[in-house]
Amino acid sequence: MRWFAVFVSAACFSLGAAFTSQPASAEPLAQGPKVCAECHKSEAQIWDGTKHAASFKEVHKSPKAKEIVAAVGGEKNMKKNEVCTQCHYTLVGADKKAEAGPSCESCHGASSDWFKLHNDYGGPTVKREAEAPEHKSDRLAKAAAAGMLWPHDRYGIAENCTECHGLANPKVPADALAKMLDAGHPAIAEWEMVQYSQGSIRHRFYPPNMTENAKMTAPELARLFVTGQAAKLTSAAGAVAKVDSPKYKEFQEKRIALAKEVLSKVTSVPEAKALIDNPSTENARKLVGAIADKDLSGEVGGLLPAEGTYK
Repeated sequence: MRWFAVFVSAACFSLGAAFTSQPASAEPLAQGPKVCAECHKSEAQIWDGTKHAASFKEVHKSPKAKEIVAAVGGEKNMKKNEVCTQCHYTLVGADKKAEAGPSCESCHGASSDWFKLHNDYGGPTVKREAEAPEHKSDRLAKAAAAGMLWPHDRYGIAENCTECHGLANPKVPADALAKMLDAGHPAIAEWEMVQYSQGSIRHRFYPPNMTENAKMTAPELARLFVTGQAAKLTSAAGAVAKVDSPKYKEFQEKRIALAKEVLSKVTSVPEAKALIDNPSTENARKLVGAIADKDLSGEVGGLLPAEGTYK
């Protein structure tokens, strides 16, 4: 199983100690991408060149963005509007100031509760490669329990991405989501994980070659594709029942239909049909667990987007 690898330096431990010594909050707080970049330099360099990063300085300037902000109401400044900030920005610290576009913690979870655990390799001088296996297992579990979504938690990552890209973020009032769509907010029912995660934002640096941004194999791509469809179905099914807006319902129903079409091809795994019949996070995670070691490329490989179309 793979995850991001880093050498843990005394600096990383100092950062963790400094932040986690702050007064406890009722909810986890984000520290922002600069903190993650202290160790994840290669990943941060890739993120700097993405639309997610560029959007911080650009998205609020769009005339269409201003129309959408006006439609949902509240703060006219997009970077302070509680609806817009849930997906478009990384809100840092107790004052939740928008300091970056979607970044590390948008996918992996606000880090105040898990940052020190993530960095604990058994001592400030212990390198990642020297970490004891039992300590590693304990570290992974503790950080996940504290709210971190590790890269190997494919469903957790897909769920975060899909909820924003599918206009189904549960932190945003459903009527506001419908107003956004009515005002012309972009909405792509066909959006899926492989096409949007394996192109410009791909950041997969693993040992033994820490300089290579590794591509997924065909079986890995097929599993990610199905995982993304499971997250799409679950988020759309939860969103479609919340509002009466015809346009919003039509959009979410299209997402549901597209996801079911893909999942119906996964005939070798009964959990796929169970999810189709009863879309829920629990059933989605059961499906993702059931396909963890399976090669589904024969069932869904022909449906995957071509590498040349990756975003």
